[in-house]
Amino acid sequence: MQRYNLILVAVISLAMLLVAACSEPTTQPVSAGMGANPNLPAPHHTLIPTVNIAPAKGWPANTTPVGPSGTKVVAFAKGLDHPRWIYVLPNGDVLVAETNAPTRPDDRKGFKGWVMGLVMKKAGAGVASANRITLLRDTDGDGIADIRSPFMEKLNSPFGMALVGDNFYVANTDAIERFTYHSGDLQITAPGVRLTSLPAGTINHHWTKNIIASNDGAHIYATVGSNSNVAENGIAAEAERAAIWEIDINSGAHRIFAGGLRNPNGMAWEPTSGTLWTVANERDEIGNDLVPDYLTSVRDGGFYGWPYSYYGQHIDARVTPPRPDLVAKAISPDYALGAHTASLGLVSAAGNNLPPSFANGMFVGQHGSWNRNPRSGYKVIFISFVNGKASGAPLDVLTGFLNDEGNAYGRPVGVELDKTGALLVADDVGNIIWRLSAN
Repeated sequence: MQRYNLILVAVISLAMLLVAACSEPTTQPVSAGMGANPNLPAPHHTLIPTVNIAPAKGWPANTTPVGPSGTKVVAFAKGLDHPRWIYVLPNGDVLVAETNAPTRPDDRKGFKGWVMGLVMKKAGAGVASANRITLLRDTDGDGIADIRSPFMEKLNSPFGMALVGDNFYVANTDAIERFTYHSGDLQITAPGVRLTSLPAGTINHHWTKNIIASNDGAHIYATVGSNSNVAENGIAAEAERAAIWEIDINSGAHRIFAGGLRNPNGMAWEPTSGTLWTVANERDEIGNDLVPDYLTSVRDGGFYGWPYSYYGQHIDARVTPPRPDLVAKAISPDYALGAHTASLGLVSAAGNNLPPSFANGMFVGQHGSWNRNPRSGYKVIFISFVNGKASGAPLDVLTGFLNDEGNAYGRPVGVELDKTGALLVADDVGNIIWRLSAN
């Protein structure tokens, strides 16, 4: 057994060295791939993408992320189990989805898939899913939760949450479920009712499903990521994926609201126009600087290119057969967020209590790259809005998730405003919910 383990370690080490040998440095700073008019270099095709993982280490004692001048950062709650997403109830209670990928035996198959599995484990994504939503309550107003309750358990890789009236909706990886909620409840134990099933299956490559309710409460919008990088599993495996669904809240009937979005996650309503916005993760394996993740308004019936083109009508030659008809109508996103930043979290800044420079716009949680040299993301940024549109250069909001040796103390995911206007950030490597507020 000892000899077997030594051989296994040697094989793994060799595999990682081979992957690392495929890495090439970037030709431009990450900032060149950000903003309303990003620079898009020629694609550089690789069999295995650049691998430049930031090993997950966790936070040293008495260390926190760094906020802007005039703010303070505290740990709202520690010791969670892979907290990914946050939802704040009207009474101020904070719900946290403690979750990770479900079992998906047909994803990441073969040698390449095996190596990618090792990479994700090193990045802190290899833990089993707690399948739980935890309630956190701050009863004395000091910015730190003093009550913690298992709000819901035995879920199936839960992610998005939404409250409409007395109905609480949870997006599991395979379905949206509805539960009865009463203000102040510390726990929901009664069984739910399935509103609608969501694409899942044995591949289920992008497993996270986020939801947001329309302002009139008539519909729920759900993000459904693609089942691959660029449809390498076949277009049939992508049925109704890479899209945002619109779901009737009474019947559960759905339609594709917008498509061609490889992996949309966070969603938010822009307060002046009432337009839905999302952040989406773009494709890999065509270079360090392609393709930028993005923040965009979402048009009803809009198509955003995936898998046939990226950032509008830039054709991806890897995808066969081509679809020039779809490329011709592909919409360019509003605002680039940098290549491989893994931008996931999104919340409107409306009602926040941070310094005035963060008054109008949206906060974005960037989980951080594993396949760019040098690394990108690993922070929370702010995008200013003018007249309902993203504008100007991004501002750093919360940094310090990487140390000088390139290790990850944490990785930010979901972002949300609490009832006082402070910014909450889920850190699924540090297992912490951070709280950023004005001094």
